[in-house]
Amino acid sequence: MFNYQQKIAGLLLHISSLPSGSMGEDAYRFIDLLKGCGCQVWQTLPVNMTHGDKSPYQCLSAHAGNPEFISLAELQQQTWLQQTLPEQRAAALSMAFHEFNAHANDAEKHALSEFCQRHAYWLDDFALFLSLREHYVQQPWNTWPQEIKLRVPHALDTARKALHEAINFHQFVQFLFFSQWQQLKQYAHLRGIQLFGDIPIFVSYDSADVWAQPQQFKLDDQLNMTVVAGVPPDYFSATGQRWGNPHYNWPAMQEQHFSWWIQRMQTQSVLFDILRIDHFRGLQAAWEIPAQEATAINGSWQEAPGAALLQAIQQSMPALKLIAEDLGIITPEVEALKQSFGLPGMKILQFAFDGSANNPYLPAHIMAEDVVYTGTHDNDTSLGWYQSLTVEQQQIVLNYLIAHDWKQEGDTCQMPEDLMRLALASSAFLAIIPMQDLLRLDGHHRMNVPGTVEGNWQWKFDWSQVNEQYCRDLQTQLQQYGRLH
Repeated sequence: MFNYQQKIAGLLLHISSLPSGSMGEDAYRFIDLLKGCGCQVWQTLPVNMTHGDKSPYQCLSAHAGNPEFISLAELQQQTWLQQTLPEQRAAALSMAFHEFNAHANDAEKHALSEFCQRHAYWLDDFALFLSLREHYVQQPWNTWPQEIKLRVPHALDTARKALHEAINFHQFVQFLFFSQWQQLKQYAHLRGIQLFGDIPIFVSYDSADVWAQPQQFKLDDQLNMTVVAGVPPDYFSATGQRWGNPHYNWPAMQEQHFSWWIQRMQTQSVLFDILRIDHFRGLQAAWEIPAQEATAINGSWQEAPGAALLQAIQQSMPALKLIAEDLGIITPEVEALKQSFGLPGMKILQFAFDGSANNPYLPAHIMAEDVVYTGTHDNDTSLGWYQSLTVEQQQIVLNYLIAHDWKQEGDTCQMPEDLMRLALASSAFLAIIPMQDLLRLDGHHRMNVPGTVEGNWQWKFDWSQVNEQYCRDLQTQLQQYGRLH
């Protein structure tokens, strides 16, 4: 699957953090930047359609792409949009839909039809779901009329006829997203860049997935959640994190040979070359919180059939490259599950410097089968992290660098450069640097603070921040540490 003998590197940047936030010119320019630096991997966050809070980990569908990422400029080049765009993106996409219907040639219409047929296993329900959601003024599906909420067949047939135009529109929008993504993926491959995606282990309750297949989730007879997902108190939060996602009905999934999961993986494998399973430990056991609890403290661990699931996925897609996000409370059982399927895990250098020689995130404990990060989207930038440390904690970092001949007595730490060098010099076959660290940005440029809902997912970089010397330095270090090919 992975070649652990060949060390490579990449950058972590979500599509929304591009200056334009889309798959347009900035995305292609970023691929050129990756190639110019000597990187071979572009890691993003989940690219699915978000709710109003913009969190890519609480989406309206486990399959559908985010229309916000569609490049309107590219649609203008295809003459499906006028040069003067409406102020609202939805209006622009609607205009493109009508132009396509009026002027698309036979080959383009066939491509749309073929896309809809190929993705019907999720697209039909999603397009109906989104059309109904608009009809009911964006209210969650569990508040819809009972016959629609419970998917009574004759009620759905009536809705499909009444909302026929809206359904076709949402299918068209997904056709645009997947078409533009495939063009971007092809451009990346031609330049030796692999696309690395992220799969949230859970899905949002207010999603097409739960509405379309409620039997796959732990719900009561009125389809309300009895338990919700989260994590117990940990490094990030003293009260844990109450995510609020529904838990899976694993026996029902297993009876169907995990077809729900396999289809989900198939969709994502169309988009990405590498996939990270977020919160991997939930495949062995997940933290269940009674739905009425306000925090995650009073939960319990409930086992999941992770081995059977991963075996079914590997049998269905043997070439699929998976990485386990194995952060947090990791038990021997979770570690055994990861190792039995040969999945790489993650090491975060910001977690390494608590003064303990046994800290598993220290560079000395990183193995070839690991993916090393300075930090992730859930961490502060490395400069922001270092600036937030006490003087004593900063000294622990410096002492480590001195003890391993990275610094001399009297030197000071340089952040994020020192942490980046530790990552690139490590034994990990893949080193990922967040774009904020490449740009030497402080904590004001953080992407997400776990357990909070305000101010996240908004960061964008500007091309004026991209210093050519930073790129040359990265390329030099990739060559120095055997990651430049």
